[in-house]
Order: sequence, then structure tokens, then C-alpha cells
Amino acid sequence: MVVKEESKGAITAPQSDRDYVIALEKGLAIIEAFGQCRGSANLTKLAEITGNTKASVRRSLHTLCRLGYANQSGHQFHLAARTLRLGSAFVLSDELTRLAQPLLEIAAERTKESASMAVLDAQDVVFVARATHRRSLSVGLSAGARLPAYASATGRVLLAAQPEDWTQFILNRMGRPALTAKTITKVAEVMQQIKLVKRQGYALCDQELELGLRSIAVPIIDGKGQTIAAMSLSVATSRMDIPTMLEKLLPELESAKQKFSALL
Repeated sequence: MVVKEESKGAITAPQSDRDYVIALEKGLAIIEAFGQCRGSANLTKLAEITGNTKASVRRSLHTLCRLGYANQSGHQFHLAARTLRLGSAFVLSDELTRLAQPLLEIAAERTKESASMAVLDAQDVVFVARATHRRSLSVGLSAGARLPAYASATGRVLLAAQPEDWTQFILNRMGRPALTAKTITKVAEVMQQIKLVKRQGYALCDQELELGLRSIAVPIIDGKGQTIAAMSLSVATSRMDIPTMLEKLLPELESAKQKFSALL
């Protein structure tokens, strides 16, 4: 089924698709909207984010509350703990996550740094598995966390696997704020970094997401030669410079990459 992406991020189906359930689309859009609110929200805010009418949002929220996925307090709504079942269902059922977790834990233990696996979701990367070491730098990330693709090592690896014209379109379409003084935001410069990934087979991100944090990532390739994910290691700048990352962390990633590909 071919779908198209609307300006507000909603996914709509062709009018001829009789099996498409609009009500389900609206309910899921509202659940995702709470992530943008980072807390409770009222009807007006949720309608603004999703692009739906307040009446439509009210009906969806009523259903979510009846099913236990949301709660209401006065004019404010917030997600209930039951929504965690949705993420848990993905983790338990996704083969990529199941295969990745033990390899990430080995990499984190061997390097004493944080190891992650991410996939591309439109203009963001989403972590599907993550392992940390007690010495590693913690930036509050966990499975399900999202990062902007243009400014992350995993994002550039995944964008490098896409058609160049599509990547250029996505970069022009998304907001590209400077997250730190070192963030590369111009489309031409980001494209240069992506082309560099294609040539060298890995991506480096030096304090573009957060000052004091460096990351290195490699693609995970399946049996058909397709990049299906990116694996990364992150390190505090105080512990490791870029030449040392290439000497110590890149071989670990390449080794894990080969083991992972053999399991697919």
C-alpha cells in the first residue's frame, strides 16, 4: 500500500483504499502527539498538533480513556501506563531488537561505552536497542528515544543508504536547528558528510548533538545488501579523541557488524 506524508506528519491513504481505518490513524496520531507535548495536553493543543478537529480529537481521547490508554484531569489529558504495552510489544516481537541486544551488551562491556542500534523513521532515527556501561556517558537515551538524522552518526549512516534526491528532499523539508555550536545545519554541508559516509563506511559525530559527546556508527547490512539499521558507540570527549575512536571503537563496531549480519 502506498501512502503519502502530509505537512503535519500524518499519514493518509489514497481515497480508493477501503481497508484503511481513519479512526485508527487519528488515535495513533494523538498518542504520538503527547510525545511532542512532553506532558499533559488539552483538546486545543492536540488538535493543533494532529491537524484534526477538536470534535474528532475529543472522540479519540474518549476512546483512549475508556480503553485505559489515557487519563483525563479537568481539561487536561495525559497518557496512561498502559501505552507502554505498545512499545513492549515491539521489543518482544521485533527480530532486529532481539538479535541486537546481546551484541550491544558485548560491545558496551568490551569498550566500556554506550552501544546503540537505530533505524530511520522519516527525518529521525529511533533507538530500537541500547546497552550502557556504568562508566559511559549517560545522555538520557533509551530504546524508543529519537534523534534528528541530520545531526547524528546513526542518522547519517542511514541517510547514506537512501537515494540522494530523497535525502536532499528530506533535509530541505525538516527543521535543522543548531543543537550545539558545532552542529552542522546547512543542507550542502550535511550532504557532504553523508557522501563521506558512503566513501569511508562509517560516520563520526563530534559534539553536534551534545557538547562533550562523540559518536561513531556503522551500517548493519542484511543478506540482500540493504542497510536496515545503524550501530553506534558513544564516548565522552574527556575520555577519547577522534583518532583513538577510530583505532579502538571502529574495529569493535566492524566486528559486531559482521556478527550481526551473519545472524540475519
